[in-house]
Amino acid sequence: MNHRHPPSADDIAVLARATLAALPQAFAVHLADIVLRIEELADAATLAALEIDHPLDLTGLYEGTPIGDKASAESGAMPDRITLYRRAILDEWVEEGEDFATLIHHIVIHEVGHHFGLDDDAIQALEDAAG
Repeated sequence: MNHRHPPSADDIAVLARATLAALPQAFAVHLADIVLRIEELADAATLAALEIDHPLDLTGLYEGTPIGDKASAESGAMPDRITLYRRAILDEWVEEGEDFATLIHHIVIHEVGHHFGLDDDAIQALEDAAG
């Protein structure tokens, strides 16, 4: 990654996909169809729906139906997706001073945890398992 410029959306996508690829097989098999999007900032409607006041406060978002809530005959539903918000991520990276790849890993695992309906302890265990 070129550190002379802020990481690009493509840089974030590469790191996010690497995190998804490193997940234990039991989780990875359920993520084959998940859509990964990188956007600059969350839009006003998304922020309002989540009751978040400032777009830099949202680094990632899982949208979809958690695995445990899916019906076997579900049709016509939009694919599950994870959106990462580049400017919010960059802001957190600068503020926290964490390694950029580690930060992306943490955010992606957190959103994957929502996909599986996991609580915070289980999300942390998944993050530890994914290295």
